[in-house]
Amino acid sequence: MSRLLRVTDIKVHFPVGKTGILGRPANYLKAVDGVSFDIQRGETLGLVGESGSGKTTLGRAILRALEPTSGEIVYEQDGNSIDIMGLNRNGLRKIWRNMQMIFQDPYASLNPRMTVQDIISEPLLANKLAKGKDLNDQVVDMAQRCGLNTGHLSRFPHAFSGGQRQRIAIARALILHPEFIVCDEAVSALDVSIQAQILNLLKDLQVELNLTYLFIAHDLAAVAYACDRVAVMYLGQIVEIASTEKLYYSPRHPYTEALMSAIPEANPEQVMQPVFLTGERPSPTNPPAGCRFHTRCKYATDECRTQVPALREITEGHFVACLHSEGLSLKGALEHGKG
Repeated sequence: MSRLLRVTDIKVHFPVGKTGILGRPANYLKAVDGVSFDIQRGETLGLVGESGSGKTTLGRAILRALEPTSGEIVYEQDGNSIDIMGLNRNGLRKIWRNMQMIFQDPYASLNPRMTVQDIISEPLLANKLAKGKDLNDQVVDMAQRCGLNTGHLSRFPHAFSGGQRQRIAIARALILHPEFIVCDEAVSALDVSIQAQILNLLKDLQVELNLTYLFIAHDLAAVAYACDRVAVMYLGQIVEIASTEKLYYSPRHPYTEALMSAIPEANPEQVMQPVFLTGERPSPTNPPAGCRFHTRCKYATDECRTQVPALREITEGHFVACLHSEGLSLKGALEHGKG
């Protein structure tokens, strides 16, 4: 696979409070603080972590729907490397044809005063890419691909269930035939049975339309099913990246171990053995020195309190930001499942 996107040292800092006569920010909330990774063309990269870790902020920053404070985002298109951070508004409008987002809440992400036909066709009209019969044909085709009843295109969003609304949102995101989709908690607001349908739809569309996904989620079971690789975020930084199988079965970071231990058992008689984290998650306005996880890590040493661990490759394709990863024996989902 070839690389589609390279993200290097992305930071998103929000000013907090005012101080002094000139009203300079008193501090900064470091929602995303130095994140780097690559996404390969055709893959699904999962992004997991507890609430407040910076996942959604990172997803929006990559598309520049939220302006990054600093860093580099390079998109590979037709043999050319496009610096997304250097694009003006017109340049962004063009690149957004290839990069779209599916939002978490299908009830809030659709305009209740527009019909399904108008919602799906809006991106084509805004970019002046189709009109008349061609416009209608493209909308009908995409609606069918997404499992929608084309006889209902004249209805309004309130007439549909949550799963159907998310299908409408997916059709709207795909109508421009983008290459890259950020799925921001795209199934978390849906019932479990509907989640499975939407995940299968996303996987089918990925093959059919050659799509690449950044899949942001809390549901580790959904991530395991949908993703080729997984990145784990903690307090604005990525602490581990690996293939889904390696990350779930052989985690090398203590925070990942805690996440894996929280996956519910399929067998109701199996006793769960979660790894409990001590203390509260530190504030992103004042993150701890050294390893940011050391305040909650049972393996932490004095070295962890002073040295910032780099995200380094410990085995092929497996990156970990932990000073002691080679010496730790951590439980994964497989050992957890065996009890």
